[in-house]
Amino acid sequence: MSGAVPARGAAAAVAVTAVLLLTGCGSKQAGPAAGGTRTGGGPRSVTADPLCPSGAFRYGATPTDGPSASTASRPPRTTPASPASETSRRSLPLPTGTAAARDGVRITALTALTDGSGHDRRTGDDERSRDGDRSGDRRACTPARFSADFTVTNHDPSAMTYTVTLGFLSASGGAVGTAEQTVAGVRPGRTVRSTAELGAMPGNPPAVAGVSIMKVRGVPAAEAPANGDGPCPASGVRLYTDQGDAAMGLRVVGLHLENCGTGTHRLDGRPRLQILDADREPVTGVRIVRGEDIATGTGADGTPRPLALRPGERAHAVLTWRNTTQAGTAVNAPYVRVWAEPGARPVLVTPELDLGTTGKLGVGPWKKEEDTGR
Repeated sequence: MSGAVPARGAAAAVAVTAVLLLTGCGSKQAGPAAGGTRTGGGPRSVTADPLCPSGAFRYGATPTDGPSASTASRPPRTTPASPASETSRRSLPLPTGTAAARDGVRITALTALTDGSGHDRRTGDDERSRDGDRSGDRRACTPARFSADFTVTNHDPSAMTYTVTLGFLSASGGAVGTAEQTVAGVRPGRTVRSTAELGAMPGNPPAVAGVSIMKVRGVPAAEAPANGDGPCPASGVRLYTDQGDAAMGLRVVGLHLENCGTGTHRLDGRPRLQILDADREPVTGVRIVRGEDIATGTGADGTPRPLALRPGERAHAVLTWRNTTQAGTAVNAPYVRVWAEPGARPVLVTPELDLGTTGKLGVGPWKKEEDTGR
C-alpha cells in the first residue's frame, strides 16, 4: 500500500485543486472579480479573459525538470510560453470602407491575443520568478492584448519609410487606445506587411471591437529620421523629434541631434527649416522666426553659439508655435525638412504643425545636451 492515496483524501485533493483553478484563472465568463478582463459583450466584440494553459505554472510554484505527481512533464523555468496559449488568439471583425484602407495602408486582420503562460514577451523573463507572493500569482494569467495586421503599398517613385497610427475602438466607436508602427525602406511599387500591437490597458478599459487607420505619414527613406534604436546613418548624425508638448495653444517640439560617428561634429546657429504640407509640398506664407518671438521660457530662446560634439554627444533645438485661429485660412503642415547646418543631409520630420492663422514658426538655437549617463 506504499504510495497509495485513500479515496477520501484523493477526493479532497481534487476539490481543493478545482477551487484553486477557478479562483486563480477564471473561465471564459469570468468577470473582474475573477481576475478577468472583459473585452467583449456585443456581436462585434470579443471576450478575452485571462486563460491559463494546462501546462502553465500557477501561484508561484517552482517548476521542476522531473515529472510531477500526475507524471506530466513540466518545462524548465526558461522555457518559452506553452503552445497552448496560441489557442487564445481570437479574430475580431474587420472595418470596411475608408476605415480599412487609407493612403496605401490596408488593415488585414484584427486579433485578441492572450498569453496565459505568465511569460513576459517583452523581456523574456518569467514574472513569477521575481515575486512569489499572491500578487505574483495573479500575474500567472495575463490580460488580453490586441494586434492589427496591415499592409503598406508604396506608390511613390522612391523608397519610403512609413509611420502608421492605428486607433483601437470600442463597440460604440470610442477610442480605447492607439498603436504606432514604423515600416522602413519600402521600395517603389512594393507591398509589405506589418503589425501594430496595443498593449494591456490599465484599469478596466472598454471592449475593443474594431480598429481604424488614424494617420499615415511617409517620408523618403533617404531623409528618414533616425533615433538611437537604429544604425548610425552614413552622415554620422542621428536627427529626430520628440513627442512635444502643448498647453493653452502653445506648442513646443524638440529637435534632437546625436553624433553617432567617429569624428567631431560642429554646429553653429539654428537649424534651417522648410515647412511641407500633407503632400510634402512646400508651404508658403509662413515666416521662420526666433523662438523668443513666439514665447519665452520654452527653451527656444537664447543666442546661438558654436558647438563641437564629440562621438556620443547630443544637442537639441526647440520648435515653438501657437495655433491661434482668427481671420484667414488655418495652416496645418505635418512635415518639416531640417538641415542641421548648411550643406548637411536633410531630414524630414513630422512635428504636425497646426499653425492656425499666425503665419509664424519659431526655432531656437542648437544647445548642447547635458550628459544623462546613457
